[in-house]
Amino acid sequence: DTTCKNQPLDFVFIVDSSRSVRPEEFEKVKIFLSEMIDTLDVGEGTTRVAVVNYASTVKVEFPLRTYFDKAALKEAVSRIEPLSAGTMTGLAIHTAVHEVFTEEMGARPATLNIPKVVIVVTDGRPQDQVQDVAASARTAGIEIYAVGVARADMQALRIMASEPLDEHVFYVETYGVIQKLTSKFRETFCAVDACALGIHDCEQVCVRNGTSYLCDCYEGFTLNPDKRTCSAVDTCAPGRHKCDQICVSNNGSYVCDCCEGYTLNPDKKTCSAMDMCAPGRHDCAQVCLSNAGSYSCGCYEGYTLNPDKKTCS
Repeated sequence: DTTCKNQPLDFVFIVDSSRSVRPEEFEKVKIFLSEMIDTLDVGEGTTRVAVVNYASTVKVEFPLRTYFDKAALKEAVSRIEPLSAGTMTGLAIHTAVHEVFTEEMGARPATLNIPKVVIVVTDGRPQDQVQDVAASARTAGIEIYAVGVARADMQALRIMASEPLDEHVFYVETYGVIQKLTSKFRETFCAVDACALGIHDCEQVCVRNGTSYLCDCYEGFTLNPDKRTCSAVDTCAPGRHKCDQICVSNNGSYVCDCCEGYTLNPDKKTCSAMDMCAPGRHDCAQVCLSNAGSYSCGCYEGYTLNPDKKTCS
């Protein structure tokens, strides 16, 4: 299945049809647009597509509100004619921002957080200023991809594209091979659930994060600096446990214990001193004296404690 079904987009193609783009080359651009449309999950509630055609003038071929099925979109693309003169790239981006990405023209409200995406396809050098216009577009939350063909000005592409540039600037030698970018863009726009598919490198827990994922760990473990593997937390480190006397690590968790002469209370955390003089708990011959969880031996009147501290004479 070549269709991206994961992430809805408001998607605008901005295509250069200036004189330098020969008619047969412009046909290749339209094939590229059609193949890109095939990879998208097109629909009123999913991905909406618009096309802006430009040369020395700018023409909105169709806005985001017009077509919600692929067949109609591709038919509309097939009817696009080149405009011939000039390369007013900045004006085209300005038009996309202020005319196409509006609710009146079919863009979704900002409250829905639908990503706004532009792909600019050009083979020339802009004849107007693109830096400020592109910066304003990016500030408005529009992600810009720049595709240069043949004689395209790579510096201008880098000025208009979003960061990181190595993911947003593309170049092909001729319009004849522009279709090879389709698979690259599909990987970009399709939010593959790496956690569900098991194509991640998390040692314990994979958490989907937008179009990517993050690693996490089971309770009692902490994520290592490599952000992939996990190490058992020292649950008995100061401040990490609630044991009254002794903490014993236990496979990423802990259990409490007590010092000699004390017994663990029902809360499994605190300890109480044992009655060490209870029958069977001591080895005194005559008198047992409790002493804070321990004991000492004594003797009746008229007897003295032997050196073994237990028996009496």
